[in-house]
Amino acid sequence: MRSRLWLYQGVAVAFAVSTAIGCTDVTPPTEVAATVAVNRNAAALRVMNVNILDNCDGPSFNAAVGPGTCSRTSGINFAQFLNLLGKHQTVSSYRFSPAGFTVHVGQNIAAVDLGGEVHTFTRVADFGGGVVPLLNTLSGNPTPAPECLTLPGSEFLPPGATDVESVGAPGTAKFQCCIHPWMRAVVQVVP
Repeated sequence: MRSRLWLYQGVAVAFAVSTAIGCTDVTPPTEVAATVAVNRNAAALRVMNVNILDNCDGPSFNAAVGPGTCSRTSGINFAQFLNLLGKHQTVSSYRFSPAGFTVHVGQNIAAVDLGGEVHTFTRVADFGGGVVPLLNTLSGNPTPAPECLTLPGSEFLPPGATDVESVGAPGTAKFQCCIHPWMRAVVQVVP
């Protein structure tokens, strides 16, 4: 009997396939265990992808906020955006996807800005407001998260940019956009 290891969603599974009756070609248990451990470590190092999404309308956002605010050619116009935010304290097309997931300690999270505006993917101790007072007020987050107030310029992601974050300890990790503070992700970190 020969043993083969299959990797399915990061979990190594030993699967025995009989090749001939009476065959004695068996992989020793210690080799199987070592291979399983290596595959489990490799699975933990896979990157978890998070999409940063928005639906801004370039012409109206650029006219209201300034040139280059939104690189999209169509979407929700600026007045509608503010109206929705004031009414619901969120704009559903502005989000992280997925907004909740599980990773292993040491696993990287790659957040890519697929929208038309600048965003951040900032780890915070507790969710709060961001760096734009009007958006904080309309979203019901009047107090900025302290981490948002000390961001270096490199943390601001233009459309198409990626931020890679790593989580080093088990528990819950929180990420938010420091411009659009209702954009949030809750990450469960497991050993």
